[in-house]
Amino acid sequence: MPKPPSRQAPPARLSDADLLPVDESVHIWPGHHVEVGRSRVHIRTTPTDNPDAEPALFVHGLGGSAHNWTDLAGVLRHHLAVEAIDLPGHGRSAPAPGKKYSLDAHAEVVIAYLEQSGRGAVHLGSNSLGGAVAVRVAARRTDLVRTLTLISPAVPDNRIRAFPLRSDPRTVVLGVPGLGELALRYMNSKYSPEQRVAGTIALCFADPSRYPKARRNEAVEELRARLKMPWADRAFLRSMRGLAVAQFLKARVGWATLRKIEAPTLVVWGDKDRLVAPDLAPYVAAAIPDSRLLVLENVGHTAMMEVPDVTARALLALLEDTAKIRS
Repeated sequence: MPKPPSRQAPPARLSDADLLPVDESVHIWPGHHVEVGRSRVHIRTTPTDNPDAEPALFVHGLGGSAHNWTDLAGVLRHHLAVEAIDLPGHGRSAPAPGKKYSLDAHAEVVIAYLEQSGRGAVHLGSNSLGGAVAVRVAARRTDLVRTLTLISPAVPDNRIRAFPLRSDPRTVVLGVPGLGELALRYMNSKYSPEQRVAGTIALCFADPSRYPKARRNEAVEELRARLKMPWADRAFLRSMRGLAVAQFLKARVGWATLRKIEAPTLVVWGDKDRLVAPDLAPYVAAAIPDSRLLVLENVGHTAMMEVPDVTARALLALLEDTAKIRS
């Protein structure tokens, strides 16, 4: 058993600000491609009618895309000017130049995009692998990050568990070069896009019934498009292996990086997370100097999708508290 956390992070509060309701009639927010150095990345922009809305950038998890942020961005669109990025090789973005899919390579692309976007420092939101990327961005470029939100970030484990991947031991096969490619080809041939999306939601949600039908249909549509991209499987597998290297071979670096974050930070975790152990939540929050922690009951790995309204209220409370300190 690991030692208790070095400190107890304060609990996050929920804002009582007015929020727009989740609107299932909204299709995926419009997107466009941007040349970022040698990378061609896809950005989705959620329109806002608030001229004073501060900029935000959201970063998805492994195998995900900007689509994962549709509802959270929607309920926040009167408060924030939200963009969501597809990491290289994910969503509608082109493959990574040089086939570089490490966490550092992904972080370099996010930093380069923030630098050239001209929007200044942003409220950086993230989930899972995107959380690991965002941690690196926030630690290295404090000038680019106003606040940081980490939703079930993929951090190194701090204990030896019976099985490191709590969801499905077969997942480890994907990390083995050669076998992973064969396994994905088998999955693509055996399971329909509808079945694969249903399986992903069952894995990531505590209650799959919370996933709106419209979003499920959009996810199926996006997966069909991904299956036509020859680089999609390679990008997924190499990103997964890059994450594994960071978690198992560079664990100390990962925890040291958390301690370098200066931005006010919100850590959100679902207590039914089957991908990143919920008992890591207080340790992650303790490692970040200016953090607060929200553990959600009966919520899985993707709180921004499963309970976007609650996640939004926690994020807005972070912004409100930060504004009070600065004023």
